[in-house]
Amino acid sequence: MKYKARDFQTDQDVRWCPGCGDYAILAQVQRLLPELGIPKEKFAFISGIGCSSRFPYYLNTYGFHGIHGRATAIASGVKIANPGLSVWVATGDGDALSIGGNHFIHTCRRNIDINILLFNNEIYALTKGQFSPTSRYGQVTKSSPMGNIDHPFNPVLLALGAEASFIARAMDRDQRHLHDVLKRAAEHKGTSFVEIYQNCVVFNDGAFLPLTEKETRDDNVLYIEHGKPLVFANGKKGIRMENHRPVLVDLTTGHFSLDDLLIYDETNPALAYTIALISDNPSMPRPVGVFTAVTRATFEDDLLRQISAAKSKYGERSLESLFNQGETWEIKAQ
Repeated sequence: MKYKARDFQTDQDVRWCPGCGDYAILAQVQRLLPELGIPKEKFAFISGIGCSSRFPYYLNTYGFHGIHGRATAIASGVKIANPGLSVWVATGDGDALSIGGNHFIHTCRRNIDINILLFNNEIYALTKGQFSPTSRYGQVTKSSPMGNIDHPFNPVLLALGAEASFIARAMDRDQRHLHDVLKRAAEHKGTSFVEIYQNCVVFNDGAFLPLTEKETRDDNVLYIEHGKPLVFANGKKGIRMENHRPVLVDLTTGHFSLDDLLIYDETNPALAYTIALISDNPSMPRPVGVFTAVTRATFEDDLLRQISAAKSKYGERSLESLFNQGETWEIKAQ
């Protein structure tokens, strides 16, 4: 059966604030799913708590609305128990990186074949505007009236440190690029992590305006692509390496050309880390795209092989026999 985007829509009213970036993300996911050639009953969308976590209600697939921070843990169990499913996580910067931070990093390092979409609006939106783990230093919020003094997470750097095998960043308002990144994530075998800059129109409106507005985005966004030079600003500026550090150069002066620029390699996590670091440098453009895509064994494949080997060696065993093997003892009343 050939699906269309409307086949993944539900009869539920979509309840996000007018203008919320979540609408754009939902539209691109619904557009993408028919392209994957997977039956609807083979999809499972898992969420925790937050505005993003309403996602399962709005997709005509299997879904599970979990508790705060536990989406990646639940999704891991779903994938291990049902390896044939395409498992997705819809989560936010608070849900995934605060109470869910431990589950997130262990999912990445285990390389469980699930797709994690982190909607990053740099605020706790559902609970009305407290600072989150990605809120900027000095940001005034409901819970930091004198300015946030926490150092924020860079989610891409965190995922790189946890060794997720696919890591990318996209933006809600760049629909074509978002769609392309989501498709690559879906086709990757292993933990796919996509950070999506998502505007919260009520509690953190305009957080990403320099990256999304027509007048400023070309000078502030660096699209990274495998095998291509790091160039931006309509070909006027680029990034080259000097003394092992990324440096911004002006291509209009005649001193540098495209041949002098760094050619990106998404199979090199060390390079990905170096480029992700410039996200926090206000004098540098913000990199978006696929930071790394590498191949390594998935946790569930290794686990299934281990289970198969154990069955071959020991045969099928009952739970009772398991409890009564090895060192056991009996306690008798005196």
